[in-house]
Amino acid sequence: MSRIIAVCGKICCGKSYYCEKLKKQYNAVILSSDEVMNDLFSHNNDERHDEIADSIHRYLHKKAVEIVGAGCNVILDWGFWRKSDRLAVTEYYRSHNIGCEWHYIDINDEDWTVNFIERNKRIRDGLSLDYYVDEGLFNKVNSLFEVPEKKEIDVWHAFKRD
Repeated sequence: MSRIIAVCGKICCGKSYYCEKLKKQYNAVILSSDEVMNDLFSHNNDERHDEIADSIHRYLHKKAVEIVGAGCNVILDWGFWRKSDRLAVTEYYRSHNIGCEWHYIDINDEDWTVNFIERNKRIRDGLSLDYYVDEGLFNKVNSLFEVPEKKEIDVWHAFKRD
C-alpha cells in the first residue's frame, strides 16, 4: 500500500539529498515546498512568505492524498520544524486512511555549519536556486525548530557527509 514519507529536519541538514535517495528506493514522488516557492514566487522572502508557504503546504497535502490514492508513494520535503506541525500532518493523513512514516535527519553542529557554507557558495556561484541563508534567516529558522522526540520518528537518520 502506498504511503506518505515525511522528512523532518533543520534547514540545510540534507533533507533534499536524503529525499532523492528515498525517491529511488521507494519509487516515490517528491513534493517540495521550496521547489514550489522558488518556481512560482522566486522564494518570496518578504512579509507574505509564511502565508504563501502555508498555502503551498495545504495544496501539497491535497495533492499527496491524490497521488497516494493513485498508488504511488509520496515524500514530503520540507522541515516540519514544530511538533504541532508534525502532529497535525500525522492526523491529516490518518483522517484520509493514509500511513505517514516520519524520517528525521539528525545533524551535528560542525556538519551543519559546513552545509550552510557549501549551500551559500553554490548559490553565489550560480549553481543552485536554493534560499541563501543569511544570519537573520538562520536565526529565525533555528529558533522555530523543535527537535522531535524519538517516539515521533520512524526512521532516525544520522547525517553523514559523503
